[in-house]
Amino acid sequence: MSVMSERSPKHCAEKQSTHLHNFKKKKYFYYLSSLIASLLFFILLIWLILHPKTPKFSLQQAQLNLLNITSSSQLNTSIQITLQSDNPNQKVGIYYDEFMVYASYNNQKITPETYIPPFYQGHEETNLMSAVLVGVQQPVSSSFPFEVERDWNSGELSLSFKVIGRLRWKVGSWVSGKYRFVVNCVSVMEHGAASSLPLSSRQGSQCSTKL
Repeated sequence: MSVMSERSPKHCAEKQSTHLHNFKKKKYFYYLSSLIASLLFFILLIWLILHPKTPKFSLQQAQLNLLNITSSSQLNTSIQITLQSDNPNQKVGIYYDEFMVYASYNNQKITPETYIPPFYQGHEETNLMSAVLVGVQQPVSSSFPFEVERDWNSGELSLSFKVIGRLRWKVGSWVSGKYRFVVNCVSVMEHGAASSLPLSSRQGSQCSTKL
């Protein structure tokens, strides 16, 4: 004996409507996924074609105005520097959102970070940035005075400057996320036996940049 079931036209219509609704949802999801994938591919393609080059930095000038060591192994320092930043990219601009620099001597930090205001650098543009690095009662090791005296007697002092910051690339109206960068510069200040402060570097020097 067989069992027969009957379905009303209303039931069939509801089932057909559910199938149609699910089909539209799948179709919409497919289109949306394709659109997002195409957009990401387009951005990646632009990035690969342009492939932004790392900005170049050079230390144009460094002048040591104050280097005073107290008896309690604390240091008072004043250094004026001028940095040059070059954007080598023809079609990529750079937003510098964070830019701070400090000085060190023989791997000892002798000034706190000095912050340079954010700025935008256009295509193949060059910018000069001047800053005065001031350290007040900066703690140093007990051997620091002997190291300075040794180097002073040798006829040259070598100071290092480090820049730490974050940048964003700009291609047309598209702007990337933030990237951390680190710049290291070295300035060698030569002097005679009878020289006194201030001391200045006689020529600029290229800096290394890591992105």
